[in-house]
Amino acid sequence: MSKSLFRVKPVEPAPHVDAGEPVEGSLEGEATLKRTLTARHLILLGIGAVIGAGIFVLTGQAAANHAGPAIMLSFVLAGLACAFAGLCYAEFSAMMPVSGSAYSYSYATLGEFTAWFIGWCLVLEYLFASSTVAVGWSGYLVSFLTGTVGIPFPAQLATAPITWTDGEFVRTAGVINLPAVLIVAAVSGLCYVGITQSAFVNAIVVAIKVAVIAAFLGFGVMYVDPANWTPFIPANEGPGQFGMEGVFRAATIVFFAYIGFDAVSTAAGEAKNPQRDMPIGILGSLVVCTLIYIAVCAVLVGMAPFRELDTAKPVATALELAMRADPTANLGWLKTAVEIGAIAGLSSVILVMLMAQPRIFYSMSRDGLLPAMFGRVHRKFHTPYVGTIVVGVAACLLAGFMPLSVLGELVSMGTLIAFATVCLGVLVLRYTRPDLQRPFRVPLFWLVCPLGVLSCLFLFLQSFREHWLIFVLWTLVGQVIYFAYGYRNSKLNRTPASPAA
Repeated sequence: MSKSLFRVKPVEPAPHVDAGEPVEGSLEGEATLKRTLTARHLILLGIGAVIGAGIFVLTGQAAANHAGPAIMLSFVLAGLACAFAGLCYAEFSAMMPVSGSAYSYSYATLGEFTAWFIGWCLVLEYLFASSTVAVGWSGYLVSFLTGTVGIPFPAQLATAPITWTDGEFVRTAGVINLPAVLIVAAVSGLCYVGITQSAFVNAIVVAIKVAVIAAFLGFGVMYVDPANWTPFIPANEGPGQFGMEGVFRAATIVFFAYIGFDAVSTAAGEAKNPQRDMPIGILGSLVVCTLIYIAVCAVLVGMAPFRELDTAKPVATALELAMRADPTANLGWLKTAVEIGAIAGLSSVILVMLMAQPRIFYSMSRDGLLPAMFGRVHRKFHTPYVGTIVVGVAACLLAGFMPLSVLGELVSMGTLIAFATVCLGVLVLRYTRPDLQRPFRVPLFWLVCPLGVLSCLFLFLQSFREHWLIFVLWTLVGQVIYFAYGYRNSKLNRTPASPAA
């Protein structure tokens, strides 16, 4: 049995794919998805997923509680880990243009058991990420309705009934985060209709939020007080609170801000020319987003004392504080624009995440590790509609009842494990299958891949120390599902074992 747990899927060089053509080979059934996405679509999907929660939600909390002005350094550290992983994702996605992302790559290199574990971790990433961002979306919407439009909204209907305090769940006065539930339901409906429609809507939303961020940088820099950058790294006040330890802790949290560039790889089965366009989409979106993040962080912590930014809407809060400090500052219109941009921007993040998770389930179902219903594709819309419905319902429940802080950290943990595995997979495949055609190759793979593994695992451990019990329980649930269903129904279990890749 131990040998069969690490059986791998055969890896074959992927043929060049032209518009509208299916790709046959490494995953059966991929022909049912429609190839319509170009490099521009993929870059916009990456920016749509990445630029959102990191700027509009989590940046302020990480600065206020962990890093202070050194939040900029935390973004550099997290971006470095993502750069290593991004190069490895680019090599895999060009070589294996399929929809399973890190799950499929692990299956081809490290075996079925590892692939299942990574697929289960990806549920933490995409499913929990969509719920996390929906909570932030709700915060900006309520702020816009109550503060700008003047429409009151009951706090009980915009707050989860539980929160995470001192390492345990605590009851709150909230009943349900209704706006978060409604946005997840609406976006799930869009994902049900089709990938082309989703990409079109995403392109519009990306244009809106990039314009808003540019306005914030252009006007906000005039209200920066350099005194707010001092001290750049505040003195340590406890475990994970400021000092270099706090910078590393914050890097784990803001790592969530980069989640999304890897979601581009889940659309490989629907890209017109994946061998050329997937590396462009992944690396292009990562570079653009890193530069934007560092610039926004510099202005954000320069406009307001970092301890004041511990809110669900830190960018809007910084503008409010700037107007309070300088009554002559005419920033009310910019605050309104930021709220609108955040509402639109976070919508696109939810869209990409809810688009990615059903495609992971789709690939796992095609391999027999999940029930066949997750592999069903709508006859008219060419989308994995059953998985979209299941994921949408689960995300609604999480967004409505779970606290933001726990969701965000669990997402980062699942993502970091997936990233580390992709880096390891590239290294393994370079030595076991040097004959494979690689349209894109990781430069200095013998250095980049190990650094990617080590940096991702280091950041993972920062959150694991506090949330180890939740992560272990999540992993155990996944193992029960695998051994109760996936192992017995695996397609590799019904066919002769394939040779090592």
